[in-house]
Amino acid sequence: MVEQRVLIELPDGAYPGRLDDRGRLRMPEDIRRFLQALPERKLFVTTLDMRTVRIYPIAVWREDRDRLVSARDDSDAADLLFVAYDLGANTEMDAQGRILIHEELRKALGFENQPLKLLPWQWRIDVYTEAAYQERKRRATEALPEKLQRMEAKGLK
Repeated sequence: MVEQRVLIELPDGAYPGRLDDRGRLRMPEDIRRFLQALPERKLFVTTLDMRTVRIYPIAVWREDRDRLVSARDDSDAADLLFVAYDLGANTEMDAQGRILIHEELRKALGFENQPLKLLPWQWRIDVYTEAAYQERKRRATEALPEKLQRMEAKGLK
């Protein structure tokens, strides 16, 4: 995956989204190009926190899955893997740039009939409801000057 990451870069920024009547999420053009450039088209769509949908390129999911499996004696890892498999499914982006969020997952997270936010994160795409996004934004902006100061001390420019 290291070589792939050097050649293919996930775009930055937050993007609006919405599920269509069949539960498909249209990818913004920047994200669509990223996904189309991957060597494998297969994706794994799941949740690990019951708040956000995570869209993983399959190679990235394999790495995370292997980390969870290798920590098999850790009950946290076992629970995360259970939830990932319980609500997750393999899929591919269709020719129109849409990804199916299967019914059980979208109902469990309340994703139907509301605006969504897509946020590329490391090597996956996180999808938030507006309420979950605003809560995450609130937490991120608390004491922001102090957070910036600490990160600048660690070398952030």
